[in-house]
Amino acid sequence: APGVYQLASLLVELDTSDEASQVLCADALYQTGCVEEAHKLLLLTLSRNPQSSPILARLALLQLKKGFVYDGNQLLKKVIRIGDTSCLLPIMDIFKDEDRRLMQTHCHVRALVILKNKQED
Repeated sequence: APGVYQLASLLVELDTSDEASQVLCADALYQTGCVEEAHKLLLLTLSRNPQSSPILARLALLQLKKGFVYDGNQLLKKVIRIGDTSCLLPIMDIFKDEDRRLMQTHCHVRALVILKNKQED
């Protein structure tokens, strides 16, 4: 992860508007335990493209990790509304095991609540 971060940082310096380099840099920061720095970089990247599902999904995990369930839910809802959920599976490979379980459990519980509410209606 430190080597990936250095490479991604160089790529970001070469082209500050390259979203892929910024996401790679944020992923490397996350993997090295620099969660706050990753969060700040993702927010900056999101400000340039507010409809980017990969960024929104990563931010959702970071919010859930911090215990901000409502914010995490809102970000996941936005990913679903955009309609590009294909980013979720590849992102799960990046997450650490504990965070992957957190996201899977959270999404499973939310899905059950939605199904239960629909059955009651």
